[in-house]
Amino acid sequence: MCRPHISGAAHVPRSGPAILAANHLSVLDSFLLPALLPRHVTFTAKNEYFEGNPVSGFFMRLGGSLPIDRESAHAAQAMLDAAAGLLERGELFGIHPEGTRSPDGRLYRGKIGVAWLALKTGAPVLPVALSGTEKVLPLGAKVPRPAKIGISIGAPLRFEGDHTRAADRRRVTDEIMAAIQRLSGQEYVPSYASSVKATNGFKATDGTS
Repeated sequence: MCRPHISGAAHVPRSGPAILAANHLSVLDSFLLPALLPRHVTFTAKNEYFEGNPVSGFFMRLGGSLPIDRESAHAAQAMLDAAAGLLERGELFGIHPEGTRSPDGRLYRGKIGVAWLALKTGAPVLPVALSGTEKVLPLGAKVPRPAKIGISIGAPLRFEGDHTRAADRRRVTDEIMAAIQRLSGQEYVPSYASSVKATNGFKATDGTS
Protein backbone atom coordinates (compact mmCIF):
# COMPACT_ATOMS: atom_id res chain seq x y z
CA MET A 1 0.00 0.00 0.00
CA CYS A 2 2.84 2.39 0.85
CA ARG A 3 5.19 1.46 -2.02
CA PRO A 4 8.19 2.18 0.22
CA HIS A 5 11.60 3.11 -1.13
CA ILE A 6 14.57 2.94 1.22
CA SER A 7 18.10 4.17 0.59
CA GLY A 8 21.16 3.98 2.81
CA ALA A 9 20.12 0.76 4.55
CA ALA A 10 23.74 -0.39 4.25
CA HIS A 11 24.62 2.22 6.90
CA VAL A 12 22.73 0.19 9.51
CA PRO A 13 25.35 -1.99 11.24
CA ARG A 14 24.83 -5.74 11.01
CA SER A 15 25.59 -6.00 14.71
CA GLY A 16 26.25 -3.69 17.61
CA PRO A 17 24.43 -0.60 18.88
CA ALA A 18 23.24 2.41 16.92
CA ILE A 19 20.74 5.22 17.37
CA LEU A 20 18.41 5.96 14.47
CA ALA A 21 17.37 9.61 14.76
CA ALA A 22 14.45 10.36 12.44
CA ASN A 23 12.20 13.26 11.53
CA HIS A 24 8.56 12.81 12.51
CA LEU A 25 5.67 13.35 10.10
CA SER A 26 3.17 10.62 11.03
CA VAL A 27 2.26 8.19 13.78
CA LEU A 28 3.33 5.42 11.38
CA ASP A 29 6.98 6.56 11.32
CA SER A 30 7.91 4.48 14.35
CA PHE A 31 6.45 1.36 12.75
CA LEU A 32 7.43 1.63 9.09
CA LEU A 33 11.15 2.16 9.62
CA PRO A 34 11.63 -0.96 11.78
CA ALA A 35 9.43 -2.93 9.37
CA LEU A 36 11.80 -2.21 6.48
CA LEU A 37 15.10 -2.98 8.24
CA PRO A 38 16.67 -6.42 8.70
CA ARG A 39 17.34 -5.78 12.40
CA HIS A 40 14.81 -5.01 15.09
CA VAL A 41 14.63 -1.36 16.11
CA THR A 42 12.96 -0.27 19.35
CA PHE A 43 11.29 3.15 19.10
CA THR A 44 9.69 5.34 21.72
CA ALA A 45 6.06 6.41 21.37
CA LYS A 46 3.90 8.57 23.58
CA ASN A 47 1.21 6.88 25.66
CA GLU A 48 -1.58 8.39 23.55
CA TYR A 49 -0.41 6.41 20.51
CA PHE A 50 -1.22 3.23 22.42
CA GLU A 51 -4.52 4.44 23.87
CA GLY A 52 -6.08 7.13 21.68
CA ASN A 53 -6.39 5.41 18.30
CA PRO A 54 -6.81 1.63 17.82
CA VAL A 55 -4.93 1.76 14.51
CA SER A 56 -1.87 3.51 15.97
CA GLY A 57 -2.07 1.33 19.09
CA PHE A 58 -1.96 -1.79 16.94
CA PHE A 59 1.11 -0.60 15.05
CA MET A 60 2.92 0.53 18.21
CA ARG A 61 2.42 -2.82 19.94
CA LEU A 62 3.32 -4.74 16.80
CA GLY A 63 6.58 -2.81 16.49
CA GLY A 64 7.51 -3.22 20.15
CA SER A 65 7.65 0.52 20.85
CA LEU A 66 8.43 1.85 24.33
CA PRO A 67 5.55 3.98 25.72
CA ILE A 68 6.48 7.31 27.29
CA ASP A 69 4.58 9.89 29.30
CA ARG A 70 5.76 13.17 27.76
CA GLU A 71 4.33 15.19 30.64
CA SER A 72 6.55 13.51 33.23
CA ALA A 73 10.25 14.37 33.46
CA HIS A 74 10.79 11.25 35.57
CA ALA A 75 9.15 9.06 32.93
CA ALA A 76 11.26 10.66 30.18
CA GLN A 77 14.48 9.93 32.08
CA ALA A 78 13.32 6.39 32.78
CA MET A 79 12.80 5.93 29.04
CA LEU A 80 16.29 7.23 28.29
CA ASP A 81 17.76 4.89 30.90
CA ALA A 82 15.91 1.96 29.29
CA ALA A 83 17.16 3.03 25.87
CA ALA A 84 20.74 3.24 27.16
CA GLY A 85 20.36 -0.31 28.44
CA LEU A 86 19.25 -1.48 24.99
CA LEU A 87 22.23 0.20 23.35
CA GLU A 88 24.66 -1.21 25.90
CA ARG A 89 23.32 -4.66 24.98
CA GLY A 90 24.19 -4.00 21.36
CA GLU A 91 20.68 -3.29 20.10
CA LEU A 92 19.25 -0.61 17.80
CA PHE A 93 17.20 2.24 19.23
CA GLY A 94 15.08 4.69 17.28
CA ILE A 95 14.05 8.15 18.40
CA HIS A 96 12.32 11.22 16.97
CA PRO A 97 14.35 14.13 18.38
CA GLU A 98 11.56 16.61 17.59
CA GLY A 99 9.54 14.90 20.33
CA THR A 100 6.24 15.18 18.47
CA ARG A 101 4.95 15.11 14.92
CA SER A 102 5.58 18.15 12.76
CA PRO A 103 2.37 20.17 12.49
CA ASP A 104 3.17 21.46 9.01
CA GLY A 105 5.82 19.25 7.38
CA ARG A 106 8.77 21.38 8.47
CA LEU A 107 11.65 20.11 10.62
CA TYR A 108 11.67 21.48 14.17
CA ARG A 109 14.32 21.91 16.85
CA GLY A 110 15.47 18.67 18.44
CA LYS A 111 15.24 17.84 22.12
CA ILE A 112 18.45 16.84 23.84
CA GLY A 113 17.60 13.28 24.84
CA VAL A 114 19.17 11.92 21.66
CA ALA A 115 22.47 13.63 22.51
CA TRP A 116 22.34 12.35 26.09
CA LEU A 117 22.08 8.82 24.72
CA ALA A 118 24.83 9.25 22.13
CA LEU A 119 27.30 10.79 24.57
CA LYS A 120 26.52 8.45 27.45
CA THR A 121 26.70 5.19 25.45
CA GLY A 122 29.13 6.14 22.66
CA ALA A 123 26.72 4.60 20.13
CA PRO A 124 26.82 6.04 16.60
CA VAL A 125 23.84 8.09 15.41
CA LEU A 126 22.29 7.40 12.01
CA PRO A 127 20.27 10.39 10.72
CA VAL A 128 17.04 9.28 9.04
CA ALA A 129 14.69 11.23 6.78
CA LEU A 130 11.16 9.94 6.17
CA SER A 131 8.88 11.34 3.49
CA GLY A 132 5.29 10.68 2.47
CA THR A 133 4.25 9.04 5.73
CA GLU A 134 2.07 12.03 6.53
CA LYS A 135 0.04 11.16 3.41
CA VAL A 136 -0.49 7.55 4.49
CA LEU A 137 -1.86 8.54 7.90
CA PRO A 138 -2.28 12.32 8.14
CA LEU A 139 -2.78 14.11 11.43
CA GLY A 140 -6.28 13.34 12.64
CA ALA A 141 -6.87 10.42 10.26
CA LYS A 142 -7.93 7.03 11.60
CA VAL A 143 -7.70 4.98 8.41
CA PRO A 144 -4.44 4.64 6.40
CA ARG A 145 -4.55 5.58 2.72
CA PRO A 146 -2.28 4.57 -0.19
CA ALA A 147 0.74 6.83 -0.79
CA LYS A 148 4.38 6.46 -1.72
CA ILE A 149 6.86 6.82 1.10
CA GLY A 150 10.62 7.23 1.18
CA ILE A 151 13.26 6.55 3.80
CA SER A 152 16.84 7.84 3.57
CA ILE A 153 19.44 6.73 6.10
CA GLY A 154 22.65 8.69 6.42
CA ALA A 155 26.15 7.62 7.35
CA PRO A 156 26.80 7.07 11.07
CA LEU A 157 27.85 10.06 13.14
CA ARG A 158 29.99 9.84 16.27
CA PHE A 159 30.28 12.53 18.87
CA GLU A 160 32.56 13.50 21.72
CA GLY A 161 31.53 15.34 24.84
CA ASP A 162 30.11 14.98 28.33
CA HIS A 163 26.50 13.81 28.55
CA THR A 164 26.12 15.71 31.84
CA ARG A 165 26.97 19.08 30.23
CA ALA A 166 24.03 20.99 28.77
CA ALA A 167 26.22 22.75 26.21
CA ASP A 168 27.48 19.43 24.82
CA ARG A 169 23.98 17.99 24.67
CA ARG A 170 22.69 21.03 22.80
CA ARG A 171 25.61 21.06 20.35
CA VAL A 172 25.28 17.40 19.50
CA THR A 173 21.50 17.61 19.12
CA ASP A 174 21.82 20.55 16.72
CA GLU A 175 24.39 18.65 14.65
CA ILE A 176 22.06 15.65 14.44
CA MET A 177 19.13 17.83 13.34
CA ALA A 178 21.31 19.46 10.69
CA ALA A 179 22.19 16.01 9.33
CA ILE A 180 18.50 15.04 9.21
CA GLN A 181 17.68 18.30 7.42
CA ARG A 182 20.33 17.66 4.77
CA LEU A 183 18.73 14.29 4.04
CA SER A 184 15.10 15.42 4.15
CA GLY A 185 15.38 18.84 2.50
CA GLN A 186 12.78 20.14 4.95
CA GLU A 187 12.68 23.75 5.99
CA TYR A 188 14.19 24.00 9.48
CA VAL A 189 12.42 25.85 12.27
CA PRO A 190 14.56 26.77 15.34
CA SER A 191 11.63 26.26 17.72
CA TYR A 192 10.15 23.19 19.38
CA ALA A 193 7.20 21.68 17.53
CA SER A 194 5.36 21.23 20.83
CA SER A 195 5.60 24.96 21.53
CA VAL A 196 4.28 25.82 18.06
CA LYS A 197 1.37 23.44 18.54
CA ALA A 198 0.55 24.92 21.93
CA THR A 199 0.73 28.48 20.60
CA ASN A 200 -1.52 27.69 17.64
CA GLY A 201 -3.97 25.66 19.68
CA PHE A 202 -3.26 22.59 17.58
CA LYS A 203 -5.00 19.32 18.47
CA ALA A 204 -5.41 16.30 16.22
CA THR A 205 -8.91 14.88 15.96
CA ASP A 206 -7.67 11.43 16.97
CA GLY A 207 -6.47 12.81 20.29
CA THR A 208 -2.80 12.14 19.52
CA SER A 209 -1.43 15.59 18.81
